[in-house]
Amino acid sequence: MFFSIHIYILHCSDGILYTGITKNLELRLQQHQTGSNKTAFTYSRRPVKLVYHEVLHDIFQARHYEKRIKKWSANKKWSLINGDFDKLKLLAMCQNDSSSAFVSSGYIPIKHRK
Repeated sequence: MFFSIHIYILHCSDGILYTGITKNLELRLQQHQTGSNKTAFTYSRRPVKLVYHEVLHDIFQARHYEKRIKKWSANKKWSLINGDFDKLKLLAMCQNDSSSAFVSSGYIPIKHRK
């Protein structure tokens, strides 16, 4: 069976970015805007604006991608939304002191230098 799964990001009125998946993007956006579900995350954050969507054809891949994006920082999500893949790649790199990028280069972050 062939169908489209939409991964989407909404910009809520309070500045929060909401990530979801659906088979019917138009209907789902209408549900978010009208507040058809009073217990939904976006109900008290309306109006919402669609700022990103992507179509996949594998439900398992779509769910996996949605879960990954939900864990991202707002900066990382905005990089995806804006198509800034260079910045997205930088934000995806490990930023802690034990990062292999730091260890292999001999770099010691300034905050830990003595």
